[in-house]
Amino acid sequence: MKVYYRLEDFSTLKNAVVTTGTFDGVHLGHQTVIKRLKEIAAKENGETVVITFEPHPRIVIYNDASIRLISSVPEKIDLLEKQGIDHLIRNILVGIIGTKKLVIGYNHFFGRNREGSFAHLKEYGPVYGFDVEDIPAIEIDNIDISSTKIREAIEKGEVRLANTYLGHPFSLRGVVVEGNKMGRSIGFPTANIQVGSSYKIIPAIGVYAVNVLIDGLMFGGMLNIGRRPTVQDEGNISVEVNVFDFAGDLYGKEIEVLFHSRIREERKFDHIDQLKEQLQKDKMNCKQLLA
Repeated sequence: MKVYYRLEDFSTLKNAVVTTGTFDGVHLGHQTVIKRLKEIAAKENGETVVITFEPHPRIVIYNDASIRLISSVPEKIDLLEKQGIDHLIRNILVGIIGTKKLVIGYNHFFGRNREGSFAHLKEYGPVYGFDVEDIPAIEIDNIDISSTKIREAIEKGEVRLANTYLGHPFSLRGVVVEGNKMGRSIGFPTANIQVGSSYKIIPAIGVYAVNVLIDGLMFGGMLNIGRRPTVQDEGNISVEVNVFDFAGDLYGKEIEVLFHSRIREERKFDHIDQLKEQLQKDKMNCKQLLA
C-alpha cells in the first residue's frame, strides 16, 4: 500500500475506485465498504484509494479536544494495509486522483456541519465524471456498528464487545518507560507504557488479559490500567503490562498491546501479600483466557 501525505506526491490514476472517511478503528462496517471497493476495482481494472483525515474532523471543525480515538495514525495505516488497499491519501480532489467510482457508507456526510450527503454526491458525481455507490447499514445482533459505539464500549472496559464490532482486537501502542519497579519487587515485573497519541482512547480502569507484540513476536500478558492504590496513595493513571514468559530489557522499545478481555476492576488491598496472591490468580485467569 502506498501512503501519501501530500496530494502533490499523487499521480492521477486511470480508474480510481475511491472511498473517504475517518476510518477510526477500521471496524466491520468500514471493512464491508472496503470489500465492495476492492470488488469494483477488480471489475473495473482499477485501483483502490482510501482518503482519510488527520486530525479528526471534529477536532478541526468543532475544536473538540475531548474526543478520544480508537486508532492512532500508524495503527490506522497498518489496519488499512491489512485490508489490501492500494493507495491511502489524506485529501480528495477528483481531478488529481482520477476518481472513477466513489463508494461510501450508508450514513456518510461531509462538509461543514455535515451538510453534504449521498444525495448531493449522487447529483453532482456525473458532473465531475464519477459514479457513486452507497453501502446499506451493517448490523450485528441488530445493533448498527459505529466508531462511536465502539468508543463507548472501550471506555466502559467492554473490550470483548469492542473487538466484536471491530473484527480485530483493540490495541494500544507506546514506548516502554521507566517506572518505580514495584512490580519487580513482588515477582510481577511490568512494562510501563507511554501511549504515543494524546487523542488515543484508553479503556476503563481495571485488569485485562492481553497479547503483547514485541519485535514481531507475540506474548501473553496481563495489563493494569489504574492508579495502583495498594502501593501508592494518589497516583496518576498508568498503563502497565506484565508480559508472560519474556526475559529482556524493554526500556525505550515500542510495543503493542492487543486487548482480549477485562477480568476485574482495580482494587486496594490491605497488604502486599494479598496483592501478590490476587496477581497470581489473575495470571492464571489470563493464561486460561488467552489459551
